Amino acid sequence: MTEDEIREKQKASSAREIVRGVFRHENAALGIILAGVLGVFGVLSKGHAVTPTNIMNILLTSSTRGVAAMGQSFVILTAGIDLSVGGMALFALCLGAVLMTGRAGLTAGPTIAIMLIGGMAIGASTGSLVSRVKLPPLIITLAVWGILRGAAYQVSEGKVISPLPISIAFVGQGYVAGVPIAVIIFVVACVVTYFVINHTSFGRSVYAVGGNPVAAWLSGINVKNILFSVYVISGLSGALAGLIIMSRTLVASMQSVYWLELDSIASVVIGGVSLAGGRGSIIGVIIGVLIIGVVNNGMAVIAVDPAFQAMIKGAIIYIAVAIDYIRKR
Repeated sequence: MTEDEIREKQKASSAREIVRGVFRHENAALGIILAGVLGVFGVLSKGHAVTPTNIMNILLTSSTRGVAAMGQSFVILTAGIDLSVGGMALFALCLGAVLMTGRAGLTAGPTIAIMLIGGMAIGASTGSLVSRVKLPPLIITLAVWGILRGAAYQVSEGKVISPLPISIAFVGQGYVAGVPIAVIIFVVACVVTYFVINHTSFGRSVYAVGGNPVAAWLSGINVKNILFSVYVISGLSGALAGLIIMSRTLVASMQSVYWLELDSIASVVIGGVSLAGGRGSIIGVIIGVLIIGVVNNGMAVIAVDPAFQAMIKGAIIYIAVAIDYIRKR
């Protein structure tokens, strides 16, 4: 073998190692997938899906899902799951709408406070049942989802509440330096979640409880308090998502929230957080949120049938869970 052939072989080997290194890094692989999906829809839509205006629209529509996914991340990292997120958002927005338009006639500030505190209180009740009574998270959060949807129907009397006072619109329709406030809320939620998960003892405890609760308890971590806290956080994020939806549309009805729990779980799982708990990153979850956002937006831009859209999203979740299972084995 000549010296030139040896050099060419070394270069090829180096290139392969670089490619392997990129795909070993889960977030890098997710970033490539995000860029690929965006590129595909850009071609299919003849460039309409990748215009600056549409990119900002993707971020805006992803803000609700992203906020809910941040809370869902805490729960799934502990090997739990919260199916009540959609019901939480629906109940919060119906409650807020009634408080602002009914006899109470509250202004935006007190209404927002009641919505968020209510979300935390309901999350606390769910967390208590999971952490103290040791009920299965899947069953109890599904039950809470049904209870909250029923409560939302009772509060709103099954009616469409519209229009809501314009004073609440600043959350979902306002801008700061050309950036939607809803997007800013999403970014802040991501930054806070990333900091808590990666740079606090609470975050390390969340990973420990999800990885091995017995070992976490033996090392001095209060497992019950950690499990309780993550559902409080998820309740808060669900109520905040409901606030964003309500303020964007200025309408409250039983159809205001659609599959938020599925989208939040899909974003977390696609982002690489293991359903078995104890493994995953918030950066990955953020990319997962954006992948779902690009898929939803792209299918809408190219006018894909809604039923087919649901099938595609279901297939994406199926593949993500299968990959998580294979990776775990």
